[in-house]
Amino acid sequence: MQTTADLYTIEILTKDQPELIEKTAECLAKTFIGVEVGGKWIQEPIIGYALNLPYEDWYQFTKEYIETYAHQGYCAVALDNEKNVLGALVGDTNAFEINEGDIFEGTFADMNIVMRVLEDIDKRFLDDYKKRYGKDLEDGEALHIFLLGIIAEHSRHEIVQSLGDVLIKKASEEGLKLVLAEATNPKSIRVLEKYHGLTKYVDLEGNFIVHKYENNEKLSKIPSTTADGIYIVAKEL
Repeated sequence: MQTTADLYTIEILTKDQPELIEKTAECLAKTFIGVEVGGKWIQEPIIGYALNLPYEDWYQFTKEYIETYAHQGYCAVALDNEKNVLGALVGDTNAFEINEGDIFEGTFADMNIVMRVLEDIDKRFLDDYKKRYGKDLEDGEALHIFLLGIIAEHSRHEIVQSLGDVLIKKASEEGLKLVLAEATNPKSIRVLEKYHGLTKYVDLEGNFIVHKYENNEKLSKIPSTTADGIYIVAKEL
């Protein structure tokens, strides 16, 4: 009888693994744009459903993100015995940056909508963080979980837990103060809460930091039964 350890191993990507980075980007692109796994359709509500961004563009964006931040050591993958990527959890330790103006063009122009939504909640978080701690959030203080995707048909929950455990343990050992993410749907929130203790961030006024989809012209098509908004979720280390 196979154990979980027989089904997959966890590895931290390095910038010198181009083939594995490509496989990781493929895994993440599939789960965001839309893929059937074990008879269930998996799709991220903003990227895949509301905006229907092209697979190739999202794959390239994801690949470049991993290539940019893999050297920080917070890109974890679950591999089967043939070195296929079954799942990935990738992030970085840079403080949120608030950019002015659109940066994407052509078939990927709608990604600017995503960036504006993220910048909305990120800015509110940064403002609250400064009020709370009397200083700006700096690079190397927080683990920012950015992308999560699982295409394994079996042991999905165990893989999520293993990936997160590796990264959060590493962040804690390296002296980071916080782990946080922008969660786009209730399933992501439940997973991060159940397996890693992240919860919806509450600001000093007692409010969640959330961008409601119903108030966004481009994202209001997302059914409220699927997701109501994108939330900052966090956990102190």
